[in-house]
Amino acid sequence: MKKSGLRYALSAVFLWSTVATAFKLTLEGMNYAQLLFYSSLTSTLIFASLIFIRRKSIGETLFSKKYIKNNIALGFLNPFLYYLVLFKAYSLLPAQEAQPLNYTWPIIISIFAVIFLKNKINFRIILGLIMAFTGVIVIATRGNILSLHFHNLFGVSLALGSSLLWGLFWTFNLLDSRKEDEKLLGSFFFGTIYTFIYLAAFGSFAISSYKYLLGAVYIGFFEMGITFILWLNALRLSDNKARTATLAYLSPFISLLFIWLILGEKLLLSSIAGLILIVSGIIIQRLNDSIRS
Repeated sequence: MKKSGLRYALSAVFLWSTVATAFKLTLEGMNYAQLLFYSSLTSTLIFASLIFIRRKSIGETLFSKKYIKNNIALGFLNPFLYYLVLFKAYSLLPAQEAQPLNYTWPIIISIFAVIFLKNKINFRIILGLIMAFTGVIVIATRGNILSLHFHNLFGVSLALGSSLLWGLFWTFNLLDSRKEDEKLLGSFFFGTIYTFIYLAAFGSFAISSYKYLLGAVYIGFFEMGITFILWLNALRLSDNKARTATLAYLSPFISLLFIWLILGEKLLLSSIAGLILIVSGIIIQRLNDSIRS
């Protein structure tokens, strides 16, 4: 990989590693729907600016007859449903549990690729699924696997549900042939509208302190916005995209370090062991891709 590509990749991994901590800190001063509204609005402005700078028509990107249905549907899945569910999960669970449970999305995508994209199922997919599922049980029961006593079943269900929603979004997103920034602008524009309506009907836009608004802007900028562009540039400059993609597996482990240092959560052995199982399952599923690339 070129040095510039490596810088892009490591920058993206580092920034993604901070967002679980940012979620928890920001949720101290606003609810999950407020966090979604202000962060998705930030991301919408970022993607609109990028497209405007490239002298493309923002209106055409959002409202063209050919793609408006895609924008409306994908925006409902992500950011609206996906982050609404994910942020609620973070409000209920310790960050060290919500983060690895949400990280099961690559496994979900593999399953959806078999169902929707007609990919063939094989031993690697099955083994990866078993390992990841075992990791989920270890985290959800905090190591008490035999008793199957779930500390917070609703929170666990939400964290896993967010992975399901992301897998659906990513799969349907692959069927859209537009450039990524155009698809993301469409999704976040309509997702922000959905969240505005949701807050107007069921909540409030008022927040206790502007420092939490800065947290939401940070999340919109680095979780939902510019970091994705950094990652795409890293892949574009890479000679081996599959191996570059493996750098993303560093993110959840670095994230645990931030959770420990900044949030002060005492890391449980079950969280670490479960995350290792989940990531190992993902790597096993993609091992052959790395060898071929």
